[in-house]
Amino acid sequence: MNNNYELYKVFYLAAKTGSLTQAAKALYLTQPSVSHAIKQLEDSFGITLFYRTSKGVELTQEGSILYSYIEKSQTLISLAEEQMAALKNLDSGELRIGGSDSLFKHYILPYLENFHMQYPGIRLHLNHGTTPEIIALLKEGKIDLGVVRMPIVDSQLDVRESFQLQDCFVAGALYSELKGAVLSLDMLLQYPIILFSRNSRARMAITELFQSYGHNLKPEIEVGSVDLLIELARKGLGISYVTREFVSKELEEGALFEIQLDVPIPPSHVGSMVMRNMPLSGPARRFIELIH
Repeated sequence: MNNNYELYKVFYLAAKTGSLTQAAKALYLTQPSVSHAIKQLEDSFGITLFYRTSKGVELTQEGSILYSYIEKSQTLISLAEEQMAALKNLDSGELRIGGSDSLFKHYILPYLENFHMQYPGIRLHLNHGTTPEIIALLKEGKIDLGVVRMPIVDSQLDVRESFQLQDCFVAGALYSELKGAVLSLDMLLQYPIILFSRNSRARMAITELFQSYGHNLKPEIEVGSVDLLIELARKGLGISYVTREFVSKELEEGALFEIQLDVPIPPSHVGSMVMRNMPLSGPARRFIELIH
């Protein structure tokens, strides 16, 4: 049995109003059309759903049982339509973003604040990790988009560049004799180097740069957060490789200074990535518009 939804809609309104005329008016149909729809429904079940009274129609016992189910379905449909409208207007829903701690803190946070002010009904879910971890989360459907360092070469992903960052080596007061000096890579390697973990895109990029000049970059200390890179450099435990934009405050205050090299460090690019050929949720689409 596969009755048309419209038949149930006619039945529901006729039962709710107790009038074929009112049901017809609500549905913009003629009364004969409403009568015919109810007759079709009754014939499909082989039972009588209504009996006529002087005031209109009333449900039979069988009709009352059917109505108890149809009423619930109509309520759910109405709730679904309200929810779809809320999602369209970004009054509700969720936004799931993946990125590194440093990108969240120094880049994504202002956009999240702006987004939350515009759409307070959207729940935010932030997932921290390295670029490979964020890619895995995206492919598993656990996040809507990732914000990561590029390049990303993956046929399953669509990646759009957002902005550039400039990485550099920085040191604290213990190495003040290096201020203003221009160091070769050989000279830099005479000092203890502090790098981010092996899986980070920044770590891979600087390692490749040194290799292109015939040097093997071996850090004295490896850490898992940008905050530790900054703090260890401040304490004089070595020279840290960080993103200049992430230490602008320390550089301005003089707590750290930038080491000048005789070779350029290319800028790094940050972009957003989503699954290719997959529809984006409204919140994800709007957030991408904000950051590009």
